[in-house]
Amino acid sequence: MRKLVARRAAVKAASAGFAATVLLAPLLGSGIASSEPVAPLQLSADALPGELVTALSRDLGMTPTEYLDRAARAQQLRDYATGFRAANPDTFAGAWLTPEGKAVVATTDAEAGKLVTAAGYQTHLAPISAGGLEGALVQLSQWIASLPPAISAPISSIAIDALNSQLVLNVANTGTGHMLNLPTLIATIKVVLSPGGGGPVEYKPMGGDTYITATKDLHDADLRGVDVCSFGFNSTDAAGNALNISAGHCNPNVDDGGPATVYVPNVRDIPNSPEVGTFARAVLGGPASLDYSVIKLNERAVNAGMDQPRVRGAEGTTLTLTGTAEPVTGAPVCKTGQSSTFTCGFVSADHVETQLFTEAGVSKTIRGFASTACTLGGDSGGAIVSGTLALGITSGSNASGAPNCTEANTQLAPYGGTASLGVPIRPILADIEATSGGGLGSGIMVRTKPNAG
Repeated sequence: MRKLVARRAAVKAASAGFAATVLLAPLLGSGIASSEPVAPLQLSADALPGELVTALSRDLGMTPTEYLDRAARAQQLRDYATGFRAANPDTFAGAWLTPEGKAVVATTDAEAGKLVTAAGYQTHLAPISAGGLEGALVQLSQWIASLPPAISAPISSIAIDALNSQLVLNVANTGTGHMLNLPTLIATIKVVLSPGGGGPVEYKPMGGDTYITATKDLHDADLRGVDVCSFGFNSTDAAGNALNISAGHCNPNVDDGGPATVYVPNVRDIPNSPEVGTFARAVLGGPASLDYSVIKLNERAVNAGMDQPRVRGAEGTTLTLTGTAEPVTGAPVCKTGQSSTFTCGFVSADHVETQLFTEAGVSKTIRGFASTACTLGGDSGGAIVSGTLALGITSGSNASGAPNCTEANTQLAPYGGTASLGVPIRPILADIEATSGGGLGSGIMVRTKPNAG
């Protein structure tokens, strides 16, 4: 994770009842199409690595079969809700899975609710439509972006709470946070106090999926430090380039768009860490409000297995990917990591926006989803899956400074528990394609197993 302002990773976890249930809507608007089949096949329960099975039982209290079934149910709900919203744009008010796994679609009109019931889904009557809440979020986000950094710094994120028809604004429990005067033109705002802004965070390398990078050559005597992140999804494009999708803020030259070399850390001799690729593209904010990078992998990385459709937890265990998915509130998710290994949770908000500040002091809007999976320092850019489908990459966490998940869960319990910010994979792929100009990244796809089973 790159050392940005502390609130970069400060996302508030929802309660066990998904109090921050949010809109099921395309994060970048309805213009982004998906070529993914309606219900991508997933691996069978007995094909999941033992380490992931342990995490499912420990973190979610689920068997592998329950995990895969609920992940599939979430994508089925997403398909229905997307079509329902297109046909009923003024009455659709959100969709989610309950903690028990029941699929719910909210509407502002009882007649529209009858259509939902007839389709076999539970209904919820809401006073404000999805479009109304999204409009309020845009107003609030624009107001926050206009504030001086010293004033806006305590604000960690904004989420759309469709269940309660309101915006949830997370503010650090500091003097400045208490003095914020929210704009009165935006109604239905709930302010949640989270831990104070904190100070500088030191990140430690992990093994396996960890990489390091720096603004200069590792042998440069003027080099002051390295950035530590994690590889995300192995990918390829139409030209057959071996690529990996990670976090944009992991590129130390993201502010000026320059390239940087990626290394696998040799913890005993960092300057002689082997090169495995170079950042070919890095996005932080911008028109798409995303946080992602494209790493062009070299032959060393390919020979090491980074041309395979899999992500790795600790101790070498791997999970084979079978497709891509979209965030749905209530869907089960798991993330990879060497410090925290496989950890699992639920999507607690599928539409979250946060203002980040780079080291140059530039404000960036990042749009993604929140989950309750514990994420530690160095996990930025790592893979997030739902079932065996690629869901997104890790952008940040409110537990990034904790030494382990046990301590993170204990310390953050009074504030709703651990929370991670993820950037959805499908908008990332769409943005890479749209900005490729027919060059590197054109026709990009996450590497997946052709036939699940």
